[in-house]
Amino acid sequence: MKHELDLVDIGCNLTHDSFDKDREQVIRHATEAGVSQMVVTGGTAAGSTAALELAKQYPNHLFATAGVHPHHAADYTIETDQLLRQLLLEPEVVAVGEAGLDYFRDFSPRLAQKKAFEQQIQIAIDTQLPLFLHQRDAHADFFAILKSFRDQLAGVVVHCFTDTREALHDYLDLDCHIGITGWICDERRGAHLKDLVEDIPANRLLIETDAPYLKPRNLRPKIKSHRNEPRVLPWVLGTVAACRGESPLVTAANTSRNARSFFNLP
Repeated sequence: MKHELDLVDIGCNLTHDSFDKDREQVIRHATEAGVSQMVVTGGTAAGSTAALELAKQYPNHLFATAGVHPHHAADYTIETDQLLRQLLLEPEVVAVGEAGLDYFRDFSPRLAQKKAFEQQIQIAIDTQLPLFLHQRDAHADFFAILKSFRDQLAGVVVHCFTDTREALHDYLDLDCHIGITGWICDERRGAHLKDLVEDIPANRLLIETDAPYLKPRNLRPKIKSHRNEPRVLPWVLGTVAACRGESPLVTAANTSRNARSFFNLP
């Protein structure tokens, strides 16, 4: 069935150092598995620059986002803001982010997180590029900020969604897209997503690996490495399709169409 698939991984961290030894092979394996296009996540100033450089090496195949993850919000400066704006002028850079709030880890003070989030929202308003967002244990603040700016923004995706039904419907009410990862394959933490995923309208659903993180726990055959790769996206697809009660080919067609439209991919 592999050759039938034409998937878009909307979030993979291919600049991560765990890929330094075999990045080219990882990208090739993903392509062979039916992952036609991948969006490489930028989470810091340096990471966003690296994501663009990687995307330039694989025209129309890899794309990049440019942003600062809430973990690094304390490092967000005027220079960072200017750099992100510069990167977003490049055709390979298709979204602002990964931006948002993370109160689970609190690696940056919450005030700094909110400020960096709002600054990146302003970039998205100014450029009218889509927003690629991260939220963990911060729904109330995240939703309040997003809601206050939503009517000025173009597309918004809440990536790696792991939250409650209430949170999901809050985002859907704001006309957001929802990114689902291999978290849905985790019987310990992700079981609730199996019931929620059918609530997502077909035109709002996106899929992603978030590689090298979140390797599906139920992957068969098992991969010895702890590292996740974009080539396992068909497994995430299959799980999502089963939970939605639809053919994987239908889910594949919908999510790929959504991704290309959302990120304006060729």
